[in-house]
Amino acid sequence: MAAFASTLPPALRPGDTVAVVSLSAGGAAALPHRYATGKRQLAETFGLRVIDAPHADRDSDWLRANPRARADDLHWALENPDVHGIISAVGGYDSIRIVPFLDFDLIAAHPKVFTGYSDTTITHLAFGKAGVGSFYGMAVLSTAAENGGIAEFSADSFTATVMSTAPVGDLAAAPEWTEELLDWSDQRLQSRRRRWVPNYGWLWLQGGEPVQGPLIGGCLEVLAMALGTEIWPELSAFEGAVLHLEISNERPPLTQVVAWLRNFAALGILQRISALLFSRPEALPLRDTLALYEAIGEELVLSGRPDLPFVANLDYGHSSPMGVLPLGRQMLVDPRQRRLSITEPAVR
Repeated sequence: MAAFASTLPPALRPGDTVAVVSLSAGGAAALPHRYATGKRQLAETFGLRVIDAPHADRDSDWLRANPRARADDLHWALENPDVHGIISAVGGYDSIRIVPFLDFDLIAAHPKVFTGYSDTTITHLAFGKAGVGSFYGMAVLSTAAENGGIAEFSADSFTATVMSTAPVGDLAAAPEWTEELLDWSDQRLQSRRRRWVPNYGWLWLQGGEPVQGPLIGGCLEVLAMALGTEIWPELSAFEGAVLHLEISNERPPLTQVVAWLRNFAALGILQRISALLFSRPEALPLRDTLALYEAIGEELVLSGRPDLPFVANLDYGHSSPMGVLPLGRQMLVDPRQRRLSITEPAVR
């Protein structure tokens, strides 16, 4: 197997074509006006031409019954010479069922920018198995279709990560965030910007010495589904890696999060990583969020990692705004200077 996510895809440029794929839920069919808004805002913000993969606008029932067709859509976008990048429509809970139909050699032969989050973690693991870097963040129905336009933080992160061949450089906390929930089905609300508040920033919870390693991770619930499957990374992939985790808006109970982390410890993963990053949970009260971070810290101590750099409250995954993380790329984590930096380009 190729080294985990060693190949860089070509950068996206204004005028390039990106294809939208629905690899799990049928959000495009359920919310056609929001889907159209997401595609329009992608085009307007980044100068991209946005097209649908053959089954991108199918409903959830059809997609659930046809996992091979979902995998074929990904293959179609990879093999299509007119398509330069691929963006997930939305997450879901069913991407794991496309794994038997994925062609890893084809992914390796046609490296392209691929973005998405949540259940799309499955496809990121598939890209990692194929040795191709991919990008955690930016889905059409959430980030791209943000009410009132794509958030500046999200747009800047996308541009710096997938549209520039320079090293991504230092990351920064979003200046503001929101948890206001507007009904995606109400077209009248689409142009109304949500209420945003100042961001209280990242929490540097433990660790002293600076470390650097390749970035790996995704949505914790989805990673748990992938354990033991053919897309699960070899243990060596976690050696010295910076592990980024987040939980979905399903808000799994604290005991379940602890159980998953204990599983990672039993597998030897927590003992091998060089740092742990955890993104701010969506719609979780502050008291419960802080309890979650405290429980994670306790598990690190129990795993023999009381000095492991642990940074929480990041703006990636199920949070608004959402940035883009380049999986497989080298990240510097410096607790002394409270600095996170991607030290190399994410695209070529």
